[in-house]
Amino acid sequence: MNDLLNMAFWSLVMIFPAFVANSVPVLAKGKHPIDFGRNLWDGNRILGDGKTFEGLAAGLVAGTAVGAVAGHPLPSFLLALGALVGDMSGAFIKRRLGIARGRPAPILDQIDFVVGAIVFVYPVMPFSLEQAIFLVVVTPPIHLVANVGAYLLKLKPHPW
Repeated sequence: MNDLLNMAFWSLVMIFPAFVANSVPVLAKGKHPIDFGRNLWDGNRILGDGKTFEGLAAGLVAGTAVGAVAGHPLPSFLLALGALVGDMSGAFIKRRLGIARGRPAPILDQIDFVVGAIVFVYPVMPFSLEQAIFLVVVTPPIHLVANVGAYLLKLKPHPW
């Protein structure tokens, strides 16, 4: 039991810069979309107005800084970048499926960033299969609680 709790604790500590990077962009209130307002062949935006250069920069800086304080700047940078790219990939998929910005896509919305973070950091800080599975399982409820909190604080228009 101690080994399982230890693995769970350290997995959450290791992924924390990604959680920070994924949550900070909403605070940036960006005005400059990464996709420059362009649509693809399907007539839908590439990413949408919610993915901005300001949010990308804020998430990258905040996620990297959190881990750099602990003495791990490179893994933290990769976790933050992976989380943000994963989240943008989720937005790209949602737009291709015709899901409007701000509308929920269960599972995709909750794990895209954590999968991106794990993939990007793997070359320098590999997560075990057990850690990856644990994080994919626990991230959705953590994400839901964070989103409800952001909604109650009026940082997000919807609690998802």
